[in-house]
Amino acid sequence: MKGTVYKSTGSWYSVKDEEGTFYQCRIKGKFRLKGIKSTNPVAVGDHVVFDTEEQDGKITGVIKEIKERDNYIVRKSVNLSKQTHIIASNIDVVFLVITLNSPPTFTSFIDRFLVAAKAYGIECVLVFNKIDTYSLEELDEIRYLAHLYRSIGYTCEGISAKTEKNMEAVLKLMKGKVCMFSGHSGVGKSTLVNAIEPTLNLKTKEISNQHKQGQHTTTFAEMYDLKNGIKIIDTPGIKGFGVVDIEENELSGYFPEFFELQSNCKFNNCLHKEEPKCAVKEALEEGTIAWSRYKSYLKILEGDEETHYRKNNYDNEEL
Repeated sequence: MKGTVYKSTGSWYSVKDEEGTFYQCRIKGKFRLKGIKSTNPVAVGDHVVFDTEEQDGKITGVIKEIKERDNYIVRKSVNLSKQTHIIASNIDVVFLVITLNSPPTFTSFIDRFLVAAKAYGIECVLVFNKIDTYSLEELDEIRYLAHLYRSIGYTCEGISAKTEKNMEAVLKLMKGKVCMFSGHSGVGKSTLVNAIEPTLNLKTKEISNQHKQGQHTTTFAEMYDLKNGIKIIDTPGIKGFGVVDIEENELSGYFPEFFELQSNCKFNNCLHKEEPKCAVKEALEEGTIAWSRYKSYLKILEGDEETHYRKNNYDNEEL
């Protein structure tokens, strides 16, 4: 039988077959050893082949094959640095939900996520949530960020999932697509999904006042079928995002504004660090490339873990 993975709880997978019936499936132990280095060999969104069997009077399934993925989002595993974790697969568009504070989303995190999405061929939309809660000064910061990323070529939308402001713009981008929502805990992913489809009634929690961080409400990634051919993958909040499997000479290709200037560099293999007559560094000095983007590039290039940038001074200071 063929089906699509809708939910993963680590050891069991909820799989929807071609007739629309759900089966609780597992994988055989040996299946984990077939060259799959991720902590979760089966991910939400995977198209799989499975057999059914009767166990304790219930019909369950055993996954025996994962079909080739069109794409996937992957990050470093939190506890096992040498392994990766596949967040979801076969995605048409990923919406990165961003908040200026409560909790803060830093440009370093945004840039790492954008690199991963571009490396695996996934369209990424930046959604600036909670705009109903910001001061005029904070709204100016949001406008700056939106202008920065739009100038690079990314779609940006400012919304309020709580008041449903500008939700129609997001829905238009979702129509007929498999959509993934991602971001830190507390940015309002589940509230956003509930605003799109209230009948799902996903759990939400308030932000911790002490740490200005969100509390995990989504424990496992899960996909939902909505109207207009929309499928939503809701994911647990991500604390940090480690970029994996990208060679240093390929990295600048995933920064669109760097890639555009690459051919103007003196050296074909320019890493935009110490090389003379580097078009990227020249653009940086001229102010046509943001310092925050260049700092993110260097940190990824050097293999450093995510570093936070001061949210009200993107171009000059690093925390």
